[in-house]
Amino acid sequence: MNAVAPQVGAVAGRSLRRTLRQPAMAIPPIVFPVTLMIVNAAGLKASTNLPGFPTDSFLAFALAVPFIQGALFATMNAGTDLARDIQSGFLNRLALTPLRSSALLAGQLSGIVVLGFVQGVFYVAVGLALGVDFAAGTGGILMLLAFAMLVSLGFGALGSFLALRTGSGEAVQGLFPLLFVFLFISSVNAPRNLIAVDWFRWAATANPVSYLVECVRSLIITGWDAEALALGFGIAAAIAVVALALASWAMKERMSRT
Repeated sequence: MNAVAPQVGAVAGRSLRRTLRQPAMAIPPIVFPVTLMIVNAAGLKASTNLPGFPTDSFLAFALAVPFIQGALFATMNAGTDLARDIQSGFLNRLALTPLRSSALLAGQLSGIVVLGFVQGVFYVAVGLALGVDFAAGTGGILMLLAFAMLVSLGFGALGSFLALRTGSGEAVQGLFPLLFVFLFISSVNAPRNLIAVDWFRWAATANPVSYLVECVRSLIITGWDAEALALGFGIAAAIAVVALALASWAMKERMSRT
């Protein structure tokens, strides 16, 4: 354990420095989701007049989306960075060192989790600046940040798995539009009970992304909703566990081949 911790720290530091040195990788995950949220809030604010809509502020309703959308960027960033290391031969050189594959993966994902935390702080700050009242209070904001880090971990591990299996940044980026489809066929723009089109409501109900969005939304609009929090954290944890297991297996396979 004492030998692994410095290895994880070194890889995590490299991951963070690489992100900071590439603004094109760090800025879009933070700015783009907020920009899209503001545009949607301006165009869809009339939705708040629907009977049964959970809030009179569509901005508060839409603020949940950047937390999940930003995590999707984590998939691309983690996968692209790792694929670049594979293609450049850096991973081959690491295989000749005492660095453990678990430390390499943990360090790589630590950088993504830190970025997820920074994203979450930024989204909360934007919400407060725009007048959003967080129903769950300060504790809810801390819970939101923890959730943002957990979701970033899960999606980051998924991106790492794809990179390790394909060795191609293009393959990882090719998955990004598919993940966006899952995002928009969910309850991001309307509560599921107010979706009038049957097939879309069924798809949103079956889509796990809906429960991730609704977990965040509950802390902003409703307060401490035990069911929404249990579903959201449960699904996020399941994604993280499965993705981490797959990424760990793929990392061992990749390191043993090199």
